[in-house]
Amino acid sequence: MQINKVEICGVNTSELPVIKNSEMTELLLKIKSGDEDARQQFVRGNLRLVLSIIQKFNNRGENIDDLFQIGCIGLIKAIDNFDLSQNVRFSTYAVPMIIGEIRRYLRDNNPIRVSRSLKDIAYKALQVRERLVRNNSKEPTVGEIARELELPLEDVVMALDAIQDPVSLFDPVYQDNGDAIFVMDQVQDKKDTDENWLQEITLKEAIKKLNARERLVLDLRFYKGRTQIEVADEIGISQAQVSRIEKNALKNMKKHI
Repeated sequence: MQINKVEICGVNTSELPVIKNSEMTELLLKIKSGDEDARQQFVRGNLRLVLSIIQKFNNRGENIDDLFQIGCIGLIKAIDNFDLSQNVRFSTYAVPMIIGEIRRYLRDNNPIRVSRSLKDIAYKALQVRERLVRNNSKEPTVGEIARELELPLEDVVMALDAIQDPVSLFDPVYQDNGDAIFVMDQVQDKKDTDENWLQEITLKEAIKKLNARERLVLDLRFYKGRTQIEVADEIGISQAQVSRIEKNALKNMKKHI
């Protein structure tokens, strides 16, 4: 099933509800007290978040229904482990949990063989990472993970690198009603510092010509790594409006580059 179809795993994506932050807090309190109806409502209200995340993996050749179900498992784990006492938005906590669950699924189905010892170190490192994120509400460094495991930093780095999914040079990284940009298009000679310097100046000048809202959306999306749904919730507009602003901003920048 393709990502742009309306129905995924029997779920009509056009009818999925969106929960406001205030409602999320109320539902989470009910969930912690054992309210199963609140739990179901909360899960359904966050399925759009799962959909936005699995789009990042739709070029892997995996069945989109499978990815959606795995993403939902990550969502449920995030609900079960979310700590209301921490000053963190649920989506901020849930996104890495959902992505982690999908990546684990893709690793387990990876045709490239990795030694059992490296896999064991990598999986322990990922478990430590999730625990540190949950306890500290921030991403730990590889050094912090290595110290928790009492292993050399080099061993942890090698193990995590070994289970990374291979990337094709022909994987598209961006496409907007025109020619796609592939990974190979972004491979360049790092020695050409003059060109990099000129490109950076050109990019900054193009950004300056955008209006305030366009600059805000691009900053949240591409510099702070927010999803369109998170951006929409933060600045008080719909996800569709965020998508339009993002496309218009990129189109306007192309005119000046």
